[in-house]
Amino acid sequence: MATMPVAGLPPVSADHVADLVIRNAKIYTGDPARPHADAVAIKDGRVTVLGDDADVAPLISARTRVVDALGRRAVPGLNDSHLHVIRGGLNYVLELRWDGVPTLRQALAMLREQAARTPKGQWVRVVGGWSADQFAERRLPTLSELNAAAPETPVFVLHLYQSALMNRAALEAAGYTESTPDPRGGHMVRGRDGKPTGMLLAAPSALILYSTLAAAPTLNGEDLKTSTRHFLRELNRFGLTSAIDAAGGAQDFPENYGTIIDLARDGQLSLRIAYHLFPQTPGQEIDDLRRWITMIEPGDGDEWLRFNGAGENLTWSAADFENFAQPRPELATDYERDFEEAVRLLLEHGWGFRLHATYDETIRRDLNVFENLAGEGLFQGRVPWLFDHAETVSRDSLDRIAALGGGLSVQNRMSFQGEAFVRRYGAAAAAEAPPVRAMLERGLTVGAGTDATRVSSYNPWVALHWLVTGRTVGNLTIRPPENRVSRETALTMYTKAGAQLTGEQDVKGVLKPGYYGDLALLSDDYFTVPEQDIPHIESVLTVAGGRIVYASAEYEGMDEAIPSIQPAWSPVAHFGGYQATVPPGIAGARQAELLGQAVTESEQHRQWRAGRGLASDTPHAVFDPCFVL
Repeated sequence: MATMPVAGLPPVSADHVADLVIRNAKIYTGDPARPHADAVAIKDGRVTVLGDDADVAPLISARTRVVDALGRRAVPGLNDSHLHVIRGGLNYVLELRWDGVPTLRQALAMLREQAARTPKGQWVRVVGGWSADQFAERRLPTLSELNAAAPETPVFVLHLYQSALMNRAALEAAGYTESTPDPRGGHMVRGRDGKPTGMLLAAPSALILYSTLAAAPTLNGEDLKTSTRHFLRELNRFGLTSAIDAAGGAQDFPENYGTIIDLARDGQLSLRIAYHLFPQTPGQEIDDLRRWITMIEPGDGDEWLRFNGAGENLTWSAADFENFAQPRPELATDYERDFEEAVRLLLEHGWGFRLHATYDETIRRDLNVFENLAGEGLFQGRVPWLFDHAETVSRDSLDRIAALGGGLSVQNRMSFQGEAFVRRYGAAAAAEAPPVRAMLERGLTVGAGTDATRVSSYNPWVALHWLVTGRTVGNLTIRPPENRVSRETALTMYTKAGAQLTGEQDVKGVLKPGYYGDLALLSDDYFTVPEQDIPHIESVLTVAGGRIVYASAEYEGMDEAIPSIQPAWSPVAHFGGYQATVPPGIAGARQAELLGQAVTESEQHRQWRAGRGLASDTPHAVFDPCFVL
């Protein structure tokens, strides 16, 4: 039955009324059959009509939510094909994020302020998303700076896969003394007295870094759900509507998946997640895989949370390390025995898998195993599989991957570790780390992602900038034009390719009728902004399944309400997540004006806090005097 006309609207059949209409937009659909549109209508979570305002007008009734895009660019919702989203969500509100912070001075000021509000027994932890090369000072903080900033509060600062810094309070909290032995693959720097100084080195394994971090207090109960929801909202801020969770260390199944499963059951996810399972205990990997095969099957779940397969590790002995400050690790000469058993088990039960492999030496050995199994008829394209990272993969290995029907997922780890890679392997090797164009030329499915949160930032626009420009966050150009991709290709890697890696290419990755209503309305036009401004793009309106899951600028307040951040002293509650800065494309005079305004406002804010007893009357100079000019 047709609805009654309301406020001048004509009657519309209830079967066709749109839940959400976005009009007056510049929509890039990703669909070659119709690459551009001005308006989109979404009903029951799926796109129903793409066209112009006249095409969607008949679908609008009094209950339709209509959004004027004000001429902004809209793109399909982004999909990070390698993100540790489940683990990241469980810890997000406890972490002080230096993602995007332009100076070490600012980073240390944030750390000092956070230490002052952190209660006794808790730690201040900076865990990934930044590099010393992003700072104007081009260096790490010193141990003396950490101790001055937080004389009593434990502080742990993780730097890439390479090292971590701990202040004296953190060493004491972790129980590290002169009698504490170095773990295998790791090193504690010690002073003349034999006591640890607070510098931990991955040599080359990062397990020393992660096992130390595991000593810090964690969240529990409802706080885990709140933390995860705020992390998902932060990802929505950048236009992400999907992610493939690559599991990771300290992520046991099913124990550490309970929070995300509960949120999915209650309809509280704002990001679609396809997740993997990663055996945690060396020597127990095959037993874990056998147990999981009796518990779950690929594809189990729904459109918001679904199981995708095993990995990114299958056996610990087959995993190399991506610490470019150290030589390439030599893996055990016989790792193939257990590795082959794991792969055979998965193939026989129809499980897809993904494999962490940084170096071609590892990839070649893995492919030898796959080709032996293919000779037995086990590699017949029946299960999806892929290599992750693959920074030094060779052309020959790419041909072998293609022949076996595999795929690839590349991340912008070189945005953060490119300088270290160049120092160890040279500019020529860095120019093809990884050889993205060679992958695409072979017709391989190549998804793009970040590998956040413990190394790279979760900001997808930093990764897209790296794909397009070949530049690091320190602005070093490491990839020449012949190994870069166009903006459209990079976006396809971040949308359509990710959907292909999870077998969802028929429902997401592009905007077309029948597909999920997932899109992002951007702050700036990705296709036309200066290259250096790409990392500064954010979404002003993110839609997932027709729901507005993030809204800012003119649309602030239109998104779904979520609980306030707990605990109240959380770094995220005070600083937020990614620290946005002024895009460099803004004219120099205007940029200087905005910087001056920010400095003035910062000082006014400090004075306001001081007047209420919330800050010292004089600003603290947290900076090692050795580095003051």
